[in-house]
Amino acid sequence: MADARRQLLMDEKAIERVLARMAREIVEKNNGTQGLALVGIHRRGVPLAERLATEIERAEGKRPPVGSLDITLYRDDLRAIGPMPVVGETRLPQGGIEDRAVVIVDDVAFTGRTVRAALDELADFGRPARIYLCVLVDRGGRELPIQPDIAGRVVEAGPGQYVEVLVPEFDGRLAVELRTSEGAP
Repeated sequence: MADARRQLLMDEKAIERVLARMAREIVEKNNGTQGLALVGIHRRGVPLAERLATEIERAEGKRPPVGSLDITLYRDDLRAIGPMPVVGETRLPQGGIEDRAVVIVDDVAFTGRTVRAALDELADFGRPARIYLCVLVDRGGRELPIQPDIAGRVVEAGPGQYVEVLVPEFDGRLAVELRTSEGAP
């Protein structure tokens, strides 16, 4: 029996189609692959950045370098996390970010606070020529004036709902679900 609190928004095939389109948009906005680098935000932004790099390589014959950001120490709610936050690895793309077009990749755009933290962390490593924000799902609900340049899908999620991106590396499958919390209307 299906869980009434889960609604499938995108299956694997739909995500693959969306990622192919997003990869083309990245290349188009950058006028090619020259100077392009992708940086995924931990956790699910990293495998999405890898998939986008693969799509770019498939279309353009050149794979942009990929890095990862762990924004834990840059969060504005660090005190709420607790005294011993688990910090992952930040790994810059080969060649760094200085004077490059850097694409920050995340799974879901919501309040804008995660992206603000990513921008703060990137600034500690250098000055890119340009930064683009690319997300698989834009669910709205901004608290900060930060908008994605490229969004795979826009989803209206109400109070008590959240968008979950599932990736094989962590979840065993590729999908996007809209979930409703217990007690929500």
